[in-house]
Amino acid sequence: MNTPLLPDTNLFAGLPSSPDSTAAEQFTTLLAHHGMRVERIVSTGQASPPGFWYDQAQHEWVVLLSGGAGLAFADTPDQTLVLKPGDAVAIAAHRQHRVAWTTPGETTVWLAIHYD
Repeated sequence: MNTPLLPDTNLFAGLPSSPDSTAAEQFTTLLAHHGMRVERIVSTGQASPPGFWYDQAQHEWVVLLSGGAGLAFADTPDQTLVLKPGDAVAIAAHRQHRVAWTTPGETTVWLAIHYD
């Protein structure tokens, strides 16, 4: 019997039908294995709270699949890294960063890989 091959998941499945910046961001772990985690993040106009900085124990490589976003880093306080679809950035462990903005009224989809 031949069983058709099907993908494990679709990164664009289950997206919000209408972006809502008052809703929480969606974090979905897609794969986790020995010091590595792959997650999909869906933003709809959210940003990190004022004064909040991510300070993660693992390195992170993130690519923006759709939408738009700005990342701020504590070590470059006068600059915001603007990301558009296809842009990727590696963030070293413990490099403090925050989401400055995601495009309001639009669904922003990220793929993040956290690794040792």
